[in-house]
Amino acid sequence: MPYCTQCGNKVSDRDAYCARCGAPQAGASDQPRPGGDILGGMPARTAALLCYIPVVGWIPAIFVLASLRFRHDRDTRFHAFQGLYLFVAWLLVDWVLKPMVHISGFPLAGLFKGVLFAAWIWMMVKVSQNETCKLPVVGELAEKSVTEQR
Repeated sequence: MPYCTQCGNKVSDRDAYCARCGAPQAGASDQPRPGGDILGGMPARTAALLCYIPVVGWIPAIFVLASLRFRHDRDTRFHAFQGLYLFVAWLLVDWVLKPMVHISGFPLAGLFKGVLFAAWIWMMVKVSQNETCKLPVVGELAEKSVTEQR
């Protein structure tokens, strides 16, 4: 059993790093490095599609925006921002509009939530067909966000 070249701790032949001091071990060059890009091998269309999963698409959108793989991919970043802004609109309807309209008894919040849900599904269909569709308000915000980052 080999020992760490830095601190002398026992390490396995397969260990890329020492468990005690974190020093890289001999033969670790063929092992994957920790902290790599988790979206590195994902196709752009799949990443964009994940950003439009209703209600939870904001999670992949954050990963896409933080990913090194899509840092310069304008279309995928546009879809990530647009999916994120759709979720923000959903939250605004749920947290702001719904309590205000609940007093009057008119189901306006449910109507808006239905429209937002339909927009998520519509965008999933468009992205799966490799089409870029800009939604009225959130699409312009997404476009502006993408251009500001250049």
